[in-house]
Amino acid sequence: MHPMLNIAIRAARKAGNHIAKSLEKADSVQVSTKGFNDLVTNIDKEAEAMIIESIKSSYPEHCFAGEELGVIEGRDKECQWIIDPLDGTANFVRGLPHYAVSIALKMRGRIEVACVYDPMRNELFTATRGQGAQLNNQRIRASQPRDLTGCLIGTGFPFRAKQHTESYMNLLTSVFTDSADVRRSGSAALDLCYVAAGRLDGFFEFGLKPWDIAAGDLIAREAGAITTDFTGNTNYLASGNVVCGNPRVVKPLLAKIREHANEGMMK
Repeated sequence: MHPMLNIAIRAARKAGNHIAKSLEKADSVQVSTKGFNDLVTNIDKEAEAMIIESIKSSYPEHCFAGEELGVIEGRDKECQWIIDPLDGTANFVRGLPHYAVSIALKMRGRIEVACVYDPMRNELFTATRGQGAQLNNQRIRASQPRDLTGCLIGTGFPFRAKQHTESYMNLLTSVFTDSADVRRSGSAALDLCYVAAGRLDGFFEFGLKPWDIAAGDLIAREAGAITTDFTGNTNYLASGNVVCGNPRVVKPLLAKIREHANEGMMK
């Protein structure tokens, strides 16, 4: 196993255990709003601080980009850890047991190692570039459907950008009509991992952040999926617009996006 993946796993498990333990003292969870329909808790912040401290103990000169603490510069500019300490905060706050810790390492502009840890199910998704993807140390592969027919597709609603609701619902209707069904779970990191594990056949969402995408993207691609932005290119970490799955699923999803998405969704 890649030594830096070992460090990521250790940090993710430490943060995940803290998140799970916080449920024993629900009164200790403090919820605040950092933007429109955008929640944060003290547990998010504490978990992120734990992750950074854990990684820094081994790699003190690395850089960090976290959802809560922002960018932390280090002397080694070629290595940046991209962290979402609690992807699915809205689920966590409401007691829905579906959220995860997401950690990825970008080296010289490429994501090299990734882990996503679901503390409620004790499921650890991992990947190292060029070495495949695993769930709890067992190899996983994305599904290989021939087209959208019979597929289960994951997505995320534009809850922070409701001005796009009409276009998104037209897109969703088109996808739902031609597939078996659609799921919206509230954690993009886990959605991408579920594509990797064949639990979902495809996934699309717009307006995500790099920490929502980075780890799950590598895990999905190492499991045999492809990931694009809404134009079919690979600018999804910057644009936040993601389509992921088998090429025969991604192609019709992109066609539907081109047909139904408005200009604001395509940026």
